Amino acid sequence: MTGWTSRKLKDIADFNPKESITKGAIAKKIAMDKLQPFCRDIPEYEFESFSGGTKFRNGDTIMARITPCLENGKTAKVNILDDGEVGFGSTEYIVFRAKDGVDEDFVYYLVCSPLVRDPAIKSMVGSSGRQRVQTSVVQNLDIMIPPYDEQKRISGVLKSLDDKIAANAEINKNLAV
Repeated sequence: MTGWTSRKLKDIADFNPKESITKGAIAKKIAMDKLQPFCRDIPEYEFESFSGGTKFRNGDTIMARITPCLENGKTAKVNILDDGEVGFGSTEYIVFRAKDGVDEDFVYYLVCSPLVRDPAIKSMVGSSGRQRVQTSVVQNLDIMIPPYDEQKRISGVLKSLDDKIAANAEINKNLAV
């Protein structure tokens, strides 16, 4: 683990970065029910008039912050937008955007890992059935982070596995037709 450093999650990723969509503008919306448990890719979206919600861009990771969606693994990497396009979704998402010098795929796999998920789930507060993650707890998690080249190697292996899973799912879908 040469070169690995302990960093706070907020030092490697921006949380809910500021984006804007004009009220009433038609934009791509990713509703919570569109996310599949423990699945990187977003299978579908809808076009809707923007009236509020969490905003994001391609490359961002969105993670459910409400029970039971977080426990069920609703986390995805945004990949359905055009260049420069801003999409939106549930106010119950936390958006993570890799900072400069940090691999965005590494951030996605880190957020999906027990290193982030377990403390996030344990931090939930609120009435039963409507508990939410305390974002400040997640922001201040101390995590060992490898150098950029190693981040790319780690995320590359995991990404190739996810790509193969997606390809197999598409084959199965075509065979079922």
